[in-house]
Amino acid sequence: MPLTNNAKHAMLSQLATLMTHTSLHSAFPGATGLNELTGGAYARQPTAYSAPASGEMTMAGPELFDVPAGATVQWIGGWSALTAGTFYGYAPNGSTGVLEFIADATTDFVTAPAHGFANNDQIVFYGGTPPAGLTEGTVYFARNVTTDTFQVSATSGGAAINLTSAGSALCVVSKIVTEVFAAAGQVNVTTFTHSMNLG
Repeated sequence: MPLTNNAKHAMLSQLATLMTHTSLHSAFPGATGLNELTGGAYARQPTAYSAPASGEMTMAGPELFDVPAGATVQWIGGWSALTAGTFYGYAPNGSTGVLEFIADATTDFVTAPAHGFANNDQIVFYGGTPPAGLTEGTVYFARNVTTDTFQVSATSGGAAINLTSAGSALCVVSKIVTEVFAAAGQVNVTTFTHSMNLG
């Protein structure tokens, strides 16, 4: 049964009372919050959320994190301080939106209408089983980009990866931004959105 926005908003409002803190991660967090930053003045930040709208909920304001020297930031995570540090979810750093897609194992092209990617943008597949040839949470590069299609490379400007299956319907693709800190610095997370519109 498809859910109405009223139902989605009720569930998201409950999530907002539980997911009290935001974190930064150097690599894919998976289901348990792996690869969280450590060291220096880094700490999870308390987070509040705006009222859900259109099946989505976003944090109410930006969160400023201290990041230790040598750190890499790729993912943002959500945690509860109320239930012994339960990990609730993640999003790619710098994501401009979550996209459903269709992968063609014959041409190795991925179709995601009006995806907005450019050649050599960093992208990531997650949320389900990606097309065979790819690994969930690994950072790839877009290549041979058109308005609605692209191929995937392991390196910037590299060869297209051979895709041998379409992947699961739950898998999505998104842009991701990798930030590397040679010296201690700060990251200002301006948005962290949770959606119930896919799947």
